[in-house]
Amino acid sequence: MSVIIDRRLNDRNKSAVNRERFLRRYKEHLQRSVQDIVAERSIRDMEHGGEVKIPVRDIAEPSFRHGPGGDREHVHTGNREYMPGDRIERPGGSGQGGGEGGEGDAQDGFAFSLSRDEFMQLFFDDLELPRLARTVLGEVSGTAQQRAGYARKGAPTSLSVPRSLRNALGRRIALSAAPRRELERREARLDKLLALDASTEPDALATQGLLEQLESEVELLRGRVDRVPFIDDIDLRYRNRIPVPRPVYRAVMFCLMDVSASMDEHRKDLAKRFFTLLYLFLTRKYEHVDVVFIRHTDDAEEVDEQRFFHERKSGGTVVLSALELMNKVVAGRYPAAAWNVYGAQASDGDAFGADPERSRGLLEREILPRVRYFAYIEVADSGTTLRPGATTLSAAYQRIESPNFAMRAAAERRDIYPVFRELFSRKTRETA
Repeated sequence: MSVIIDRRLNDRNKSAVNRERFLRRYKEHLQRSVQDIVAERSIRDMEHGGEVKIPVRDIAEPSFRHGPGGDREHVHTGNREYMPGDRIERPGGSGQGGGEGGEGDAQDGFAFSLSRDEFMQLFFDDLELPRLARTVLGEVSGTAQQRAGYARKGAPTSLSVPRSLRNALGRRIALSAAPRRELERREARLDKLLALDASTEPDALATQGLLEQLESEVELLRGRVDRVPFIDDIDLRYRNRIPVPRPVYRAVMFCLMDVSASMDEHRKDLAKRFFTLLYLFLTRKYEHVDVVFIRHTDDAEEVDEQRFFHERKSGGTVVLSALELMNKVVAGRYPAAAWNVYGAQASDGDAFGADPERSRGLLEREILPRVRYFAYIEVADSGTTLRPGATTLSAAYQRIESPNFAMRAAAERRDIYPVFRELFSRKTRETA
């Protein structure tokens, strides 16, 4: 007998099954609520889940109950003015109250707490990585169970009933085929003798002895056929599973950002929010994600996250230096046969001289064939209306025709999430 013990850590008076049913039933309402609170939370807070609210009217369900029925006369406790049978006059006036009414929905919202995994699932549910093609690596982090035919022994839970019954049927046919054929012949001969009239036989005693012999043989053959068991231990087959190496699907994310004087804190904040969303999204698709930070002014260098976002650096803007460094790092440490490479570049679009065209050429010729996807986001001052090709760098990048390259612009914090959704919408997914 198999005993199943549920060791899930449910809170008191809570059920994981009911919780899963609620999430499945009101998924659309929860997704709208999650999208509404994106503008109110920081990127760091979004990763940890939290509490979302759903209007009560969205989860209200009709119910039936028995009413009092009939005509009733009832005087409430504390009444000092009316008696049973009194007729109450209709109130006069236009029906408008003297006080000012409130605005909005008067019903309270239903608060529901989401875990980190549940929040991230709702947050990124309708997004997908364009050109997603995972690469199987040689590195192994563990083993996974894989079906490998059938075995004669195993756990009762892995018993294959169809295969066992098929074996039992074949065994019964093989063991009882010859006795059944012989039984059919004996029964046919016995029926023929019984049909003959004993008086017509020249020797009635001989015929009677033959009948008895045939009947005993028929009973013996029927016993042999009936003794073949319906199912035997040799018929049982169990689903066999063997451990196989489980490869790690891994990706590397390159973050390129201009840190010259024109990139103020507002622009860096927009870039950081976009990089963070991309990183969180990649961690849902890959088991291992490396992040490479490359900052540049007139020269580029690989730094850690702290220096990338907070350390100031003086100098002009040369985008080509960052792309060259990325191309060198990809060729040296992250070969395309072993890594899924993604790139994200943030800049204010200021580039001078031949740098925009040289950067476009290197990106289109060397980098894009090696990466799964490359996204360029152009950040601007708050309140700025951006248009395609407004800056020298975006004008150059606009001429790139590649399915794994996209370019968008953002000027406010609220623009980051819509831009991200536009870049990674399912409808733009392509098969690599």
